[in-house]
Amino acid sequence: MKKKSIYLFVLLFALFCSSSKLVAQNEIIPKPLLVEQQNGFFELNKRTTVCTNLKGDERKLMLSFLKESPLQLLPSKNSQKSNQVSLLLVNEETDFPSTESYRLSISPWEIKIIARSGAGLFYGVQSLLQIAEQHKAGNVYRLQSTSIKDTPRFAYRGLHLDVSRNFFPKEFVMKQLDMMAYYKLNRFHWHLTDAAGWRIEIKKYPMLTFMSAWRPLKSWKEWWKSDRLYCYETDAKAQGGYYTQQDIKDVVAYAKARYITVIPEIEMPGHSEEVVAAYPELSCAGRPYVNSDFCIGNEKSFKFLEDVLTEVMALFPSQYIHIGGDEAGKAGWKKCAKCKERMKTENLKDVDHLQSYMIHRIEKFLNDHGRKLLGWDEILEGGLAPDATVMSWRGEDGGIAAVKAGHQAIMTPGGFCYFDSAQDNPMKEPEGIGGYLPIEKVYSYNPIPKVLNETEQKLIAGVQACLWTEYVPTCEHAEYMLYPRLLALAEVAWSAPERKSFPDFRNRALHAVNFLTRKGYHPFSLKDEEGNKPESCKKEDHLAVGKKIVYKYPYYKSYTAGGDSALVDGVRGGWTYGDSRWQGILNVDLNVTIDLGKVTNIHSVSAQFMQNVGPCIWLPTKVVIETSDDGITYRPLETILNTIPKDKEGLIFKDFGWKGEFSARYVRYIAYPVVRIGGFMFTDEIVIR
Repeated sequence: MKKKSIYLFVLLFALFCSSSKLVAQNEIIPKPLLVEQQNGFFELNKRTTVCTNLKGDERKLMLSFLKESPLQLLPSKNSQKSNQVSLLLVNEETDFPSTESYRLSISPWEIKIIARSGAGLFYGVQSLLQIAEQHKAGNVYRLQSTSIKDTPRFAYRGLHLDVSRNFFPKEFVMKQLDMMAYYKLNRFHWHLTDAAGWRIEIKKYPMLTFMSAWRPLKSWKEWWKSDRLYCYETDAKAQGGYYTQQDIKDVVAYAKARYITVIPEIEMPGHSEEVVAAYPELSCAGRPYVNSDFCIGNEKSFKFLEDVLTEVMALFPSQYIHIGGDEAGKAGWKKCAKCKERMKTENLKDVDHLQSYMIHRIEKFLNDHGRKLLGWDEILEGGLAPDATVMSWRGEDGGIAAVKAGHQAIMTPGGFCYFDSAQDNPMKEPEGIGGYLPIEKVYSYNPIPKVLNETEQKLIAGVQACLWTEYVPTCEHAEYMLYPRLLALAEVAWSAPERKSFPDFRNRALHAVNFLTRKGYHPFSLKDEEGNKPESCKKEDHLAVGKKIVYKYPYYKSYTAGGDSALVDGVRGGWTYGDSRWQGILNVDLNVTIDLGKVTNIHSVSAQFMQNVGPCIWLPTKVVIETSDDGITYRPLETILNTIPKDKEGLIFKDFGWKGEFSARYVRYIAYPVVRIGGFMFTDEIVIR
């Protein structure tokens, strides 16, 4: 009896270990809603076939996809009952929360995926492909019996790619669509036009691709530092490119086969230097290289935009057309006689309302053609167009304002979703726009703001990652910035919050990085991640912590780091000014006085500042430290001059401080900024020891 018990224990333990290993290997991203593993295995081999009740083009596309997939499945030619993958549309199911929901069951005799739509079946196939990838032995896949019930959290799960600043070929775009599909992302936001280059062929306006798509310098960075001129395609120095209308059709069709909708962005009214250089009559000045915005008082601007949008809509079947709407300079409008006349005629009180007039008018044009307008959160300025959807990038406020006004919003706040920031120690990473966005922070994002009620929450359509490419000149660099952070965003967009766990995700992402590398992508090596700035990981104790601090001038409202106590709370900043730990000072001195409560022996006073020229952050020109015993009479302790040039690029940290022996009750710390409108200073703590 005892031997039998031991034998049974060993058998159960072996089964448990085997089962645990298999469970660990089913590392699906994004995490499914429900996964149950059962007894038995299905062997997928060369004789395995596929059958489906999909019809028409959907059937052809699905069968073609499966034939070309690693599974190399061919359609069954007879009434095969076993060794088959069945993809079945069902109408009788009532408990699928979404048309993209699916159920996947693997049994010893068949694999079955059921859904209410082709998209649902397709996402079931992606989960099957991920499972199979982990269980391949030669040309055979031995898959443990499994039941999966899955549904997406959001209908809009997007990736934005900027191809204006640096152009990427059609093949690269298609390659990213493959991974989007694999991880169940379904919206590709294609940023096709901007100051750095117009990237889509418009037959009615050939100068857009003969001139506006080309510059005499290769990288955006070189061009931006130069006189920012364009050149003709025939110029020997021409750098850039554009997509022909056939290229666009190819990409749209490729995306459609993967259930991805391509949303084009045609920037207006700002970020349009490349347009008004080629067609200067559309600008307020009427001359090239003067304005960056379309002239809203000129009817020719609307004729141009409507002509362009007509060709764009013929190429893109998407419901949404993105019109940008962000960062319009508006300076030219204030001086332009035509814009002033438009404001007078339309009874518009300021240039914000002039932009709103344009947005409303373009929205009506799109609506008349069966489309909807999508724009960055600046389209809220001056009043939101009636049926517009807002893409919230400057934090969440724009999205919150939109849904509270009854509009849909897509959340893409820069602090969580802008992948042009470094994903590890920026001092060692490739050059970027600035900032630090590790994969854990991406994964932590919840696109539903807490301030929204249940009804308002339903208007959050989804979430999107954005890759801006000012400092991303190559395809390899772009993939490095995208992966594996895009996988974290995919899980944010798809998986139920209660199913999420970062340690579990990170383990799956480590395996995914190996998979991506084998597939010819260039992901960041997650296993070598260094992490945040070491001093930011623990609270620092020093003499000034918790002491009273008085500001002579206010800090900047968007970068408070917690308010008046931020510089004496013992909390140090990380790699980025946007981590809510660095306090921003704009256009004034940092002038603060700290009361230590009594005369105290001090040995050092210091504060760290950062410089990052890209986002207009500079070190102070000099720092003056003063002390006092009575808070009235101050004596100079130290003056420190900055020796780092203000045009030195990259992320730079520098301590400005004093060391010695002294005693005082009050310490005044003054940092003088670079004299430049719009230039920030950032510091995180004034450390007194």
